Amino acid sequence: MLDRQSRILYVGKAKNLRNRLSSYTRFSGSVHNKTTVMLSHVKKIDTLLTKTEKEALILEAALIKKHKPKYNILLRDDKNYPFIKVTVQEDWPRVHMARKRKKDGARYFGPYSSSSSMWATLRLLANLFPIRKCKGSRVRISKRPCLNLQMGKCLGPCVGLARKEDYLKHVQQVLMVLEGRNRSLIKGLKLEMQSAAESLFFERAAELRDQITALSKTLEKQIIASETLKDQDIFGYHRQGTSIAIAILFIRDGLVSGSRNFFLSEPMEPDSVILAQVLNQFYDTRIIPAKELVIPFAIEDSALLMERFSELSGVHVKMRVPQRGRNRELLHMANNNASHVFDEREKKDRSWQNLTAAMERSLHLQFEPYRIECLDISNTSGKQAVGSLVSYKMGESDKTHYRHYSIKTVSGPDDYAMMEEVLKRRFRKGVDEGNLPNLFMVDGGKGQLGIALRVADELGIRNQMDWLGIAKEKSGEGEKLYKPGQKNPIILKQHNPVLLYLMRIRDESHRFGITFHRKLRNKRSITSPLDAIPGIGNDRKKKLLKGFGSIKRIKEASITELSNIDGIGDKTSTLIYEYFNKSQIP
Repeated sequence: MLDRQSRILYVGKAKNLRNRLSSYTRFSGSVHNKTTVMLSHVKKIDTLLTKTEKEALILEAALIKKHKPKYNILLRDDKNYPFIKVTVQEDWPRVHMARKRKKDGARYFGPYSSSSSMWATLRLLANLFPIRKCKGSRVRISKRPCLNLQMGKCLGPCVGLARKEDYLKHVQQVLMVLEGRNRSLIKGLKLEMQSAAESLFFERAAELRDQITALSKTLEKQIIASETLKDQDIFGYHRQGTSIAIAILFIRDGLVSGSRNFFLSEPMEPDSVILAQVLNQFYDTRIIPAKELVIPFAIEDSALLMERFSELSGVHVKMRVPQRGRNRELLHMANNNASHVFDEREKKDRSWQNLTAAMERSLHLQFEPYRIECLDISNTSGKQAVGSLVSYKMGESDKTHYRHYSIKTVSGPDDYAMMEEVLKRRFRKGVDEGNLPNLFMVDGGKGQLGIALRVADELGIRNQMDWLGIAKEKSGEGEKLYKPGQKNPIILKQHNPVLLYLMRIRDESHRFGITFHRKLRNKRSITSPLDAIPGIGNDRKKKLLKGFGSIKRIKEASITELSNIDGIGDKTSTLIYEYFNKSQIP
């Protein structure tokens, strides 16, 4: 369904299009009903025919993800969650993070809904097991071992010190940890520690003792969901008014490995269709379904979905609606998690309302600060200058509206001129697109705020939003907030929530700008005059620097001397000579 400008409003599928579309013509709902509002905007309908129902199912999910129609169910916080990959197909396997699951013979564990827990697991494995950290599927033979060998973090296959049998034993232990078989592993390590102590290998016994202690600590944190060591995804579902929350619990090898929540404000379909569409959108080549999906009620197209999910995972995927037993308990836990989503949103909304009221009162704002933007300028004596703009919406960072601006018209250290350039570029586009914030903040005092107001007056937008300058004073008075038309700054108490929120936004703009500024600076610092000469790549650059020792000597070299370097022919040596001696060439 498309509107007057051919923008896609809704994507759906049906075995019988006539019946499906005629149901919309007979629809009668209130004026504010979401379906009523959508139908009032529909001016055109496009159709696509597929050979099978499964093709239609896959196409529907693909079109929704691509076009993000306003009236479809959208899993907006869908991310590419990481896996832990063990390259068991290699001669000397590695353990590292992977973003995508491939059919390459490796073992994948995840997806991890929390990247911090994934990195914590990788750090634990790196500390416990001496597996190589070097990149590449093949081990490159080296004359000198790396620091990891000296620290006992690697067995040193690159220098021929590792025994294959010992190395693969450690790999097997890594797999046991990732599979959740810590108890079995600890039992085996205890026997090995006892044997080492009896044989008077006390150093080895101490290493095993430390491994056992570390594994025991992680075991205490793991939540056992099932003694059957199943892989399951449990879908909790809770409706409150017109809104729905869905919570997914990931259970791998009987242990709860993570969870994800989704909030759907006003989905238009029945519950059985909504849950089916959520499953269809959620799983793809990046997020593989578990062998068993536990759902709260029967859904539409369950047979088609199971067929599709089985193809994605490479094993037969089952879908269950449990009535009793352990699965019913897990489903109850997932439903409680879904219900908790509403509680968290209500707390968040109340907190935001309180903060908004405090900001309007403390700063005498004309507009509700629903969306705040902050600008910071970063440069080094006028070089690699960049403007960084961050955006916050309802108290949270809105990174889709973060922007970097490379300074184009100002040379030299003139922060005011740089700020004026960036402000004009930002607000001209904002006026054209109708995309202006409710409160605009500049990092600086009266001077920076004056520049912002001057640009606002030129564009006629001064009265369309509130303006604020935030400056850190050196006199020890703390942060000062400057408003237009006020001679004296507003000084809030150090722990005032309003001040802390504004400081957080200002600090984020500073971090965002410094990060990009540092990249520009580093890029400039590692460039060489040789990079500007056609035909000079990394290999030739290395040979020239190795042959002459410095750029200065390359500049002073004759064509003959340049051509004596291996790989530098007469044509290239002439280009190099002419580049560095332009003024001497008639």
